[in-house]
Amino acid sequence: MRILFMGTPDFAVASLRRLAEDGHDICGVFTQPDKPKNRGHKLVFPPVKEYALTKGFPIYQPTKLRDGEALALVRGLEPELIVVAAYGKILPEEILNTPPYGSINVHSSLLPKYRGAAPINWAILNGEAETGVSIMYMAKELDAGDVILQKPTPIGPEEDAQALTARLAELGAEALAEALAQLASGTASRTPQDGACSTYASMLSKDMSPIDWTRTAREIGCQIRGLIPWPCASTEILGGGAVKVFRAQAAGETAAQPGTILAAGKQGIDVACGGGTVLRILELQAQGGKRMAASAYLLGHPLQL
Repeated sequence: MRILFMGTPDFAVASLRRLAEDGHDICGVFTQPDKPKNRGHKLVFPPVKEYALTKGFPIYQPTKLRDGEALALVRGLEPELIVVAAYGKILPEEILNTPPYGSINVHSSLLPKYRGAAPINWAILNGEAETGVSIMYMAKELDAGDVILQKPTPIGPEEDAQALTARLAELGAEALAEALAQLASGTASRTPQDGACSTYASMLSKDMSPIDWTRTAREIGCQIRGLIPWPCASTEILGGGAVKVFRAQAAGETAAQPGTILAAGKQGIDVACGGGTVLRILELQAQGGKRMAASAYLLGHPLQL
């Protein structure tokens, strides 16, 4: 099938790679413009562009999609289908409806739950036991189109958002391949979403980072896992400014006030949480430092209990 692909981050690369491996004709790749990074502000290619360059696919990085130029470009490419995976831009209806097969999206949640920009993070933040991927027809309303197929998967008890993203990227690529086979054979279903059951996964912000120790150890653990790799959960109870927390686990019960440091040693740093629970910090990063085990951190930052 002649496909125009649109995507930007690592999550989207798996789907584009699968399309190429399955022998589809990639007539073009739309991705976000290059962005400056770090102190030198050197322009960095999006991951999708990096992969597309290795395959020789035509690459387009429009800054606007509603000025008519993008529409003319899409029409000129004459795709049979548009495939979108984490592109990061909202497509006008004129573009969505251009190909004869329409436009489909690889979305990293079990729709209608977690429509929006950060479905993987919010599934972990909310303590969900399961998530998955959905292949859907794109519609004017955000992530509200009819679903072709879904693939569920459990969320590991220690799985963070970065690890889950990598796993869902591969699951999404697999689901996309199945959906394309169904489209080609005319057997693809269209299951409308129940809008009454929809939830929204808003963009993450640094305001979500500070840990509230009056929450339970499980809730804080979900916060830590859900905010990796950005913006990361943080706390100032260890002294020396905000410290990012990367890994932790529940560690028993206590009668101490939330935020009390109960123990600090080779096993980690135990902190009292809400509901009489205890969280053990296992990995962290001080300001200006490197990510390290809590035991290594304690060598240079002894704590008073």
